[in-house]
Amino acid sequence: MRQPKLLDYLLLTLLALIWASAFFNIKIATYSYGPVTIAFLRVFFGAIPVLLLCYFKNIKIEAFSKDWHWFAMIGFINLVAPFFLIAYGVKSVQSNLAAILMSTTPLSSTVLAHFYTKNEKFNFVKTIGILIGFSGIVFLFSDNLLIDENNFTSALLILLGSTCYVIGGVLTLKISKKKNENVTGSILIWATIILIPFVSFIEQPWELTPRLDSTISVIYLGLFSTGIAWLLRFRILVNNGLIFQSQVSYLIPIFGTILSYIFLKELITFRVLVSLIAVCIGIYFVRKADFKKTI
Repeated sequence: MRQPKLLDYLLLTLLALIWASAFFNIKIATYSYGPVTIAFLRVFFGAIPVLLLCYFKNIKIEAFSKDWHWFAMIGFINLVAPFFLIAYGVKSVQSNLAAILMSTTPLSSTVLAHFYTKNEKFNFVKTIGILIGFSGIVFLFSDNLLIDENNFTSALLILLGSTCYVIGGVLTLKISKKKNENVTGSILIWATIILIPFVSFIEQPWELTPRLDSTISVIYLGLFSTGIAWLLRFRILVNNGLIFQSQVSYLIPIFGTILSYIFLKELITFRVLVSLIAVCIGIYFVRKADFKKTI
C-alpha cells in the first residue's frame, strides 16, 4: 500500500462526512417515510452507482450464481435489517445518539472476531479499548434527558442495527475472494428483492404525499451514503489498505454529532460528549492493537 497523501486524507474525511451525514438525513426522512420504505429506497438508489460502475468496468454480477444464498443472507443481515432498525430507532431518538451508537461497530466486531476467527483474539490493549468504549455507551443510556422509557427500546434497536453490520461483515468472509464491487452489487440486488414485498404490503409508499426535504434526504441516503460511499471506501481500501480506511470510525460519531446540531439543532448534553470521547478512545485502543500486529 502506498504512503497516504493529502488527497487520501481528504477522501477519508469526505467518506466520514458522507457516512456521518446519513444520520440526520435518516431523521428528516422519517418525517414522511416509514422505516421499511427508507430501507427499500436506500438499497434501490444505492444500487444504481454500484451497478453502473460494474457495467463500465465489465465486472460480472453474481447475484444469481451458485452463491446466491450467501448474497441473499448478507443482503438481509448487512443491509435490510440494519437500515430498517436504524430508521425505526431514529424516529424516536436524536440522530446524534444514533451516530454514537453506530460507532460501536469496530468494538462489536472485535468481540465477535475473538470467538469466530483464529487470529483476531483479545489482548490487553483490545480489552481496555472495548471496556472504555462500551462504558461510554452505558453512560449514554443513563442520559435521562435524551433516553427515557419512551425511546429506550428505540436506542437498543439502533445498537442492534450496528451488531447486524458486524455479523454481516463476518459472513462476507465466506465470499471474500470475490471482487468488492461484485459482492456489494449482488447484496444490494438481493436487499432490494427482499424488501419489495415488505414495502408493498406494509407501508404502500405510493399512497404517501411526502415532504420535499424527506424525499431529498432518502434519495441522498441511497445515492451517497450507500452507493457512492461504498465506492469511495473501495478506492481507499485499494490505495491505502484497511488500517488507514478504518480511521473513519473516529470521525463518524464526531461529524455526526456536529452535523445533527448544525442541521437539526439537536441537544448535545454532557453525557453525550463524555460517551463520544469514550467511544473514540475505545476505538483508538482497538485500532492501535491491530496496527501493532501488522508491523
